[in-house]
Amino acid sequence: MPPCETQDTLPRCNLELKAQLTHAAEAPGRAAQLATDTLPGEKQTDTYFHVRSGRLKLREIERAEGTPRAQLIAYSRPDRPDCRESRYRLAPVSDPAELKQALAETLGVLVVVEKRRQIFLHHNVRIHLDEVAGLGEFIEFEAVMGPQDEPADSRRLLDELQRHFQIAAADLVATSYSDLLIGRSSAAAAARSD
Repeated sequence: MPPCETQDTLPRCNLELKAQLTHAAEAPGRAAQLATDTLPGEKQTDTYFHVRSGRLKLREIERAEGTPRAQLIAYSRPDRPDCRESRYRLAPVSDPAELKQALAETLGVLVVVEKRRQIFLHHNVRIHLDEVAGLGEFIEFEAVMGPQDEPADSRRLLDELQRHFQIAAADLVATSYSDLLIGRSSAAAAARSD
């Protein structure tokens, strides 16, 4: 099936690339050079739940100004370091505390990811500069794909951004922040048991 076709059970699609940020001090300036728009910075708390397939998280978003908001996000994405396709559903949540409790009781909490995110827009790409608690600083590109968008064009744009931000292949990240935190937690537990 061609990338981002709408026949999949998850109707929205992004092409994504994530990397450890080795030039953190330079990244906001580089992003501002390209940005057609900038969104207010956010604190995001993502609570991941145990599920049979894909990933399910409740995202709670706080900004300096404005009302906090939340959304439930179900998504499926391969774990690989290069440009990858993510299919997802978003559902706005009016009572995140109650939903979190219900999902925790029925599915169980897998991990909680807390991050501060700066968001820059460049064409159809969201550039995220993330400071993730317990992990460090990362950059993520999300090319939001609509039915009219050509995946090859978005892939070229992500390649250009990778060069612009001087991201080396060794800095690319194959997994989600949740998997990185779980891996770090497992490694720490193994070290304590030795």
